Amino acid sequence: MDSDEKTVLRARDFWTALVLMALAVFFLAKTAEIPFFNTANAGVRSAQWFNSAALVPFGLFGALFLCGVGLLAISIRDGGAARALSATGLRIDRSEVARIGAIALCLLAYVAGLVPRVDFIIASALVLSALFWGFHRGDVSARWKATAIISAAGIYAAVMHLPQAEWRATDDDWVALGAWALLVILMLRDARQWPEGRKLAAIVAGLSVLVPLCLIMAMAFGFRQNVPARSGVIFSKIELSYYTQVRPWWRETFGETP
Repeated sequence: MDSDEKTVLRARDFWTALVLMALAVFFLAKTAEIPFFNTANAGVRSAQWFNSAALVPFGLFGALFLCGVGLLAISIRDGGAARALSATGLRIDRSEVARIGAIALCLLAYVAGLVPRVDFIIASALVLSALFWGFHRGDVSARWKATAIISAAGIYAAVMHLPQAEWRATDDDWVALGAWALLVILMLRDARQWPEGRKLAAIVAGLSVLVPLCLIMAMAFGFRQNVPARSGVIFSKIELSYYTQVRPWWRETFGETP
């Protein structure tokens, strides 16, 4: 990649960073409407901040905002901001509009369709893999395939289980899991065509599961907080094992409850 191509890429990153930051601020503002204190946990009133349902969304959208800040800083450092704000950067670029629109669709499918209804680990693994494969190299075909896969999973979850009373259903979990598996297969196949792609894609596939797994376990068992889609096919098994096996074993061994 020559210097001019890199500057153009950083100019695109400038606008992308602004969109990500704007989305993060919007959802942080909405999350701020959820009280941190005087909340209800399993029907019991509590004044402990770590029981608030706002903690996970604040963490997710706070991280999204920090990612946008980091991307903006890189763009400014490499001259992309100056290019973006120049006369050339201000003109309408259809490819850039499409790129930002695809990112918006992925995030919308994740936030509005998947998070309330689908197992958090599966939903987060799907969006992380989609954002990496679809947008890491600027491959237009990969971008729209990733967007279509996550959008299909989000639409299925929202359409089939729109009312909150149906959010405990698990068929949308399996659809999202299948979508993630399909995306990973396509990503690994595509990774053979670029340097170090196979290794990097495999690492991303693993981290896409490990990161949300660690996050939701810390929130549920460390902070004792409500988590989204608690009845998901993966987390429900983890929670059952924790309360029926891990806690009793810990209590017998160490005399304290983790």
